[in-house]
Amino acid sequence: MNYIFYLLIVFSIIFGIINGRIQEVVSAMIDGADLSVKIALSLIGIMAFWLGIMRIAEKAGLVQLIAKFIKPVTKRLFNEIPEESPAIGNIALSFSANALGLTNAATPIGLKVMQELQEENKEKDSASNAMCMFLAMNTAGFQIIPATVIAILVAVGAKNPTEIIIPTIIVTSVAFISAIILAKVFQFIWNKGNKEVNND
Repeated sequence: MNYIFYLLIVFSIIFGIINGRIQEVVSAMIDGADLSVKIALSLIGIMAFWLGIMRIAEKAGLVQLIAKFIKPVTKRLFNEIPEESPAIGNIALSFSANALGLTNAATPIGLKVMQELQEENKEKDSASNAMCMFLAMNTAGFQIIPATVIAILVAVGAKNPTEIIIPTIIVTSVAFISAIILAKVFQFIWNKGNKEVNND
C-alpha cells in the first residue's frame, strides 16, 4: 500500500507540472492534510461514545445473548469440532462482538479461538478446515452497527450518518455468506483431492 500511495503522489505532482496546475496539486495536498487532522480529532468523541454504548451492551449480556442464539449455527458450520469444545462458544462470541461493532473486544476472542482450533487440529503444521472457515468469516466481517464508519460520517458533517447501517448490513451479509460458501467449496475440493491422493 505504501508503494501505491507513493506512486499516486508522484504521478499527481508530475501531471500537475505537465498541465501547469502544480499550485492546485499543492493546495489539494495541504487541504487534505488539514481535513485528515480535523477528522482524526473529531473521531475521538464519537468513537468514545459508540465504544461506551457497545461496552454497556457487552456488560449487559447482549453479546452473550446473541452468541447463545447463534451457537447452533456455529455447530453446523464447524461440524469437525467436538460439540463440547470451548471454541464453539468463543466463535459465536467473536462474531457477536464483530456484529455489534465491538472490534476491540472481538480481536482477543478471535486469537483465543485460533489457539483453541489449533489444539483441535490434527495436522499442526497446516491450518485446519475450521481455522480456514473462521478466518474467512471473520475477514468478511458481518456488521449490524458500523461504529467506525458512522463516526467518520459524523466527523465530516454528514446529515444522516446512520443511513449507512442498512447498506452495511446488506453488503456485509453478502460478503459473509459468500465467505462461508467459498470456504465450504474449497474444503470439499481439498478433501476430495486428499482422498484421491491417498487412494493412489
